[in-house]
Amino acid sequence: MNRLKYASLAALAAMAVLTGPAVAATVGDPPPSDTTPQAPAAEAAAPRPALTAKVSVASVRAWQQFHIHGVSHHMAPGTRVTLQEKQGKRWVSLPATVNIKYDATYGMPVKLGLKGLNALRIVGGGAVSPVVHVTVR
Repeated sequence: MNRLKYASLAALAAMAVLTGPAVAATVGDPPPSDTTPQAPAAEAAAPRPALTAKVSVASVRAWQQFHIHGVSHHMAPGTRVTLQEKQGKRWVSLPATVNIKYDATYGMPVKLGLKGLNALRIVGGGAVSPVVHVTVR
């Protein structure tokens, strides 16, 4: 019986010696922030889709055709983009849509009849382009 008691006491003492520094490290001060594990690259946020927009002219006659073209970033080819026009305080989708080409560009023919300064943008694939302006006379 004594042998079993001494053997188990020796095993407990060995465990305390071996695990003592590890337990002290976890109980003591937290490790510096630069040694904390970083999130894996797979969990990193995916890049946000983006669109650019440029008009071929600054001023056109009513119902004269012009083009809006641009480049998409982080969007799949074939993604549909739509032209929107600001009417009052709302953005209204116009019946002008195209798909993004394999080289991440798009080109859209446009005809406007609303005279004055028109604010236009392209939306699609979760992205919104900067606003471009065209004057219809």
